Amino acid sequence: MKKISVNAGQVALLFRKGDYRGVLTEGTHWINPFLGVIRYDRSKQFAAPMNLNILLRDEKLAALLTLVEVKDHEIALQYENGNFKNVLTPGRYTYWKGVTDYDFIKVDLSKIEIDDQISKDTLVQREVIQYVRVFVVESYEKGMLLIDGKFDRFLDKGIYYFWKNATPISVLKADLRHQQMEIAGQDILTKDKAALRVTFIAQYRVTDIEKALIDNKDHAKQMYVLIQLALREYIGSQTLDELLEDKDVVSAYVIKALKGKVDKLGIEILDAGVRDVILPGEVKEIMNQVLVAQKQAQANVIMRREETASTRSLLNTAKLMEDNEMLFKLKEMEYVEKIADKINSISLSGGGQLIDQLRDIFAPGK
Repeated sequence: MKKISVNAGQVALLFRKGDYRGVLTEGTHWINPFLGVIRYDRSKQFAAPMNLNILLRDEKLAALLTLVEVKDHEIALQYENGNFKNVLTPGRYTYWKGVTDYDFIKVDLSKIEIDDQISKDTLVQREVIQYVRVFVVESYEKGMLLIDGKFDRFLDKGIYYFWKNATPISVLKADLRHQQMEIAGQDILTKDKAALRVTFIAQYRVTDIEKALIDNKDHAKQMYVLIQLALREYIGSQTLDELLEDKDVVSAYVIKALKGKVDKLGIEILDAGVRDVILPGEVKEIMNQVLVAQKQAQANVIMRREETASTRSLLNTAKLMEDNEMLFKLKEMEYVEKIADKINSISLSGGGQLIDQLRDIFAPGK
C-alpha cells in the first residue's frame, strides 16, 4: 500500500492504466501503489483529464462539482464571490464546490429583453458588451422602439440595453425642443410682377413623434415645402405696396394656412415671420426716388404751412399797430434797439438839427 496526503482545498483523482478509479478528498489515505494520482486545486476550474461523462458517473465526484451547460443560443455570466468574472460561451464547464462561491446566470440570446437581475454594471463589462445593443435617448428627446420593423413602445429619456441577436432592433428619436427653420432666398413675383427675394423664419416643435417619424418621411422637409408654397400663394396675391405696408400679415397668413397640414406631420408651429425682403436693384432705386419725392413733398407742405402762419402773424401785428399809435412806437423802438445792438459808436454831424430828429424818435411830443 502507498500512503498519500490530500491537503485542504485539494482533490485527488485516481487512475489505473488510463481508467478512472475514484476520488480522494482532504486527509491521509492508503492506496494501491499501482494507481496514478492527479491533484486538483479546488479554487480553480476543473479541467477533465478524460471524457467528462465517464467521470460524472461517480456520484462522489459529481457531488464535488458544479456543471454548467451552455447551449448554442445561450451565454452564461459567471460570478465569483459575488463579483462578475467571465462570460461562458456554448459548451460544458465544471467548477469545484466548497472553496470559491460560484454563481451563474444563463442568458437566452434568442430573446431581446434583458432580465432585471442582471445589473447595468455587468452589461458594460468588456466581456459582456459585445452581446448587448445600447440605445441612448437624451433628456430632450423621445424615442420609438421598433422590433423586427414593427412599433413596440415609446422610450423616454434614458439608456436602454437589449440582447444582440438576429432580430433587428432600431430606435427612432425625435428632438422635442423648440426648433427654428429658415426658408432663405425665395424668389417670388408679386401680383404686380415685382420680383422679391424673401427670407422667412419659422419656429416649431414636434408634438406627435409617431406621426413625425412613422407616418411621414422627412417631416422637416415636408414642412419646408409647405411654407414655401404658402409664401408664394400669399405674396403672389398681393401688390408690392401692400406687402411693404404690413409684413406681419404674411406670417399670420402662413401660420393659418399651415395649421391643419402640419398637424398631420406631428408638428406645431409656434411663431413665424418675414426676416428680409430684398428688392432688385432697379426696383430699389425707384423706391428710393419715390421716398425722396414723398419726403420732399412733406417738407414743402411744412414750409408753406410755416410761411402762412408767419404771414398771418405779421398781418395781425400790423392791424394792432394801425389801431394803437403807442404800440406802433414801441415796435419802432424795438427795431431801433436791435439796430443799436449792432452799432459800437455813433458820429454826429449836422448840428442841432440831427439831435432834434433823434429826440423826436425816442421822446415824441416833448
